[in-house]
Amino acid sequence: MTDDVTPATDQTATAGAASLSLPDGLTSRPLGPSDVRAVFEVMAAVELADTGKVAIEEADIAADWQRPSFDIAAKTIGVFDGDRMVGYGEHSGGDRSDAAVHPAYRGRGVGTAVARWIQATARAAGVSVVGMPVPAGSPSEALLRALGYHQRWTSWILEVPQGREIASQPLPQGFSLRIAETAADHRAAWEVIEDAFLEWSERPRTPYEDWAAVTMERPGFEPWNLRLAIDPSGAVVGVSLVLLADEVGYVDKLAVRKDVRNQGLARALLVDSFAAARAHGATVCELSTDSRTGALGLYEKVGMEVTSIWFNLAIDL
Repeated sequence: MTDDVTPATDQTATAGAASLSLPDGLTSRPLGPSDVRAVFEVMAAVELADTGKVAIEEADIAADWQRPSFDIAAKTIGVFDGDRMVGYGEHSGGDRSDAAVHPAYRGRGVGTAVARWIQATARAAGVSVVGMPVPAGSPSEALLRALGYHQRWTSWILEVPQGREIASQPLPQGFSLRIAETAADHRAAWEVIEDAFLEWSERPRTPYEDWAAVTMERPGFEPWNLRLAIDPSGAVVGVSLVLLADEVGYVDKLAVRKDVRNQGLARALLVDSFAAARAHGATVCELSTDSRTGALGLYEKVGMEVTSIWFNLAIDL
C-alpha cells in the first residue's frame, strides 16, 4: 500500500464506500465472500513486489472472513478499475486492520484513501487505535509513517532451510504428543492458545467460534494440522497449528501452558510439526514471531533463519 500522501478531508473522515476520495475512473464498494480471490490476488502482487515471495494464501482470507463476529460488508472496502480490483482495506476487528494496493496503482492516492477509510471505520466502532503489518523498508511502510502511524512491534518470518534438521527434544516423563481428535480436544487447544497469547497481547479473548472458523473450518484443514502435547493426567498442555501451502509447512500457532514451560515441550511440538509437514510434502518449514514474545533467540538457536522483517504500524484515533 503506497501512494502520494493527501490530507484528510471531511469526505474521507466517515466510514463507507462513498467516503473514499479516489482518482477519476476508480470506484469503490463493500466486499463480500465472492471477492476473496480478488483480494488474494492484490495482496499476493504486493507481497511479491515488496518481499520477493508470496506468503498469503486465499484460505487465510476466506477463513478470517467467515468468523461469526466479522461483518464483511461493513468492515471491508474494495477499489476497482472497471471490474478489476486494484486495492482493498478492512477493519478486521479491535485494533487490527489490513490493506493492499496493487503495485501498478501506487502513487495515485488509493492507499491514503483506504487508510482514511480504515481509520474512520475503526473510530466508528469505538476503537482508540488501529494498526496493520507491513514489510520493513516497503512503500507501504513509508506511506503509513508519512500518515502519522507509529511502530508497535517488529515481526520476523523464520525458516528451516531445506535439508536442515532441528535436533529432537525428548519429552518429559509421562508426556506425549498426538493429533487433536475430538470436540473436547479442540476446546482445550483453544484455551491453551488463548491463555498463552493473552499473556502479552492486548485484546479481548477470541470467541471459540471465531477461533474454530480460522482453524478447523479453514478451507483445506485436515486433522493432522492441529497437534497437541498431553500431560500425564491426559490434559492438553501444548498446541501447534501447522499448515501446508504447496511445499511450505508453516507453524501458525505454537503455545504451551505456563505451568509446564521450560521442559522442552515447545521444541518437541515444533520438531513434531515440521516432521508432519515434511511427511505431507513440505520442503521448507516456516513460522513467525514478534518482539512482544521474546522468542526470536529461541528459534534462531534451533537453526531457523530470518527471511523477512515486518513492522506493525498503528495510529491513535
